[in-house]
Amino acid sequence: MPTFESIQRPERWAVPFSREMTDADVDRLLTIEPFASVDPTRFRGTVTLRGILKNDTRLVRYRPGDIVVRQGDWGNSAFLVVTGNVHVELGSAANLPNEILGRQPVRRKSLFQIIAQLWANSADPEVRDVAAYRDDPRIGTRGSGEQTRIYLQDVSTVLSKYQTAKLEAGQFFGESAALGRTPRSATVFAERPTELLEIRWQGLRDLMRRDDALQKHIDAVFRDRALKWFLMNTPIFQHLDAEEINVLVTEAKFETHGQYDWVGSFKRLAKQGIDTDLQHEPLIAEEGNHTNGVIIVRSGLARLSRRYEHGHRTIGYLTPGQIFGMDEIIDGWLGKTPKPLANSLRAIGIANVVTIPTHLIEKLLLEKSDRRHLTRRGGPKTDPLASRAKIDTTRINSDFVEFLVENRYVNGTATMLIDMDRCTRCDDCVRACASTHDNNPRFLRNGPIQNNIMVAHACMHCEDPVCMIECPTGAIHRDLEGGQVVINDQTCIGCSVCANNCPYNAIRMVEIRHRDGDFIRDDKKHAPIVKATKCDLCSDQIGGPACQSACPHDALIRMDMRDVQQLTDWYTR
Repeated sequence: MPTFESIQRPERWAVPFSREMTDADVDRLLTIEPFASVDPTRFRGTVTLRGILKNDTRLVRYRPGDIVVRQGDWGNSAFLVVTGNVHVELGSAANLPNEILGRQPVRRKSLFQIIAQLWANSADPEVRDVAAYRDDPRIGTRGSGEQTRIYLQDVSTVLSKYQTAKLEAGQFFGESAALGRTPRSATVFAERPTELLEIRWQGLRDLMRRDDALQKHIDAVFRDRALKWFLMNTPIFQHLDAEEINVLVTEAKFETHGQYDWVGSFKRLAKQGIDTDLQHEPLIAEEGNHTNGVIIVRSGLARLSRRYEHGHRTIGYLTPGQIFGMDEIIDGWLGKTPKPLANSLRAIGIANVVTIPTHLIEKLLLEKSDRRHLTRRGGPKTDPLASRAKIDTTRINSDFVEFLVENRYVNGTATMLIDMDRCTRCDDCVRACASTHDNNPRFLRNGPIQNNIMVAHACMHCEDPVCMIECPTGAIHRDLEGGQVVINDQTCIGCSVCANNCPYNAIRMVEIRHRDGDFIRDDKKHAPIVKATKCDLCSDQIGGPACQSACPHDALIRMDMRDVQQLTDWYTR
């Protein structure tokens, strides 16, 4: 007889946001706005107002100059100012410099420095210059471990030199990034001792569902700040005037599909085996149904699939800014008969989408277009109405497409692909990487193989870089100019959060050494100092990624998976 072991089923608040929130804290929050005006009777079942405040929020105290969020950070929470105030950086002409935010500016090496790498590199692994870790007068740090914070040492100078807006008690910020899984649009820091209520996205979502005033407030802020900018920068709407954009903003529908914690769910699925009927991926739109409008991916990834035998076959994927349903709307408008969707659309991990109603697409786009142009759409890349997301499965093996999508490799903007038919295992790519990184290669020339194409364990510089979430000092960040994800060695505290969050095993934790080969140790615990390392896409090199340049057999490429045409051409060369 088999034996069974029973455990308690995980519940909504099995893991609270903070175990330090007390009933007294909740009582206090219920006396301030907006919670004082929320009707608790609208919260039914186990998800109560008190429960949300107790389990989905945490009170965080900041000292003058403490940075709350940085422009470009990834996050999944919003903030309410409880006491004190914060300043939000405005404009882009004079952004706070990377150095005072704890980030590492990219400085390209000269030709002489690049050549000198061949003989000036260290003999021992992971050697560091200890002087680089001495206090930088521009960077202040407080706390320890995961409570470490970067702060601005001279707040008054920053306030006088840079344009900011003050947010006081009762005001929210960070809602758009939290709900839309997009980068923070501005840097926020405390001017004086300040207490903030941080609300993780699940709690914010439930509060909005049950409180009309909060829903209207956050919806209005999102539409005015984030949605309007997004639509203005979407190619199919760039010719519209301000009034027409406002019409789109008013009628657009915003939805989130999937899980914010998709990394954890993906790792579990990978161990269990992912089902072929795609039940693990939330359905956004289904093949055979009539479309209600054009769906635009705002953030995240989505799978295009079509029914095949008893399951589905992947025919492409959508990345941020790409559209779904336009072909069917155009064909229906031309033929005066609605057309059903030819494919299904599903969230890969998580996808935030904006739907523009069909009647607005017809009125603002199709009625102003040349009918002859619409009948021959889809060719040039400059055509905003062209659908370029589908993969030509007559040229590229469908098993390979499934492999890329199932393993989330389509998340990469610089995924390392190696053609094993051409690769001679000479390791020139590894040696080139080591030469440019002080004899420390930043990737492993191994990884899963499908159709003789290897996806190496190298940082893919993801479209949705979940490694950046929860870094306490902002040491891992996306360079706002080049787009690559890099780590500031000076502000990395070795907490391993980024390595644990990365689903591709592309970040390694290493013990660092002096020039003499001895380990650099903590002056208090006397344990070796640990730092996170990963591929930085050779951002300081003139020629770009050394691994790709060094391959003598043209077997290796750093592929932007958003470019389906380039992927297909490389695969079929």
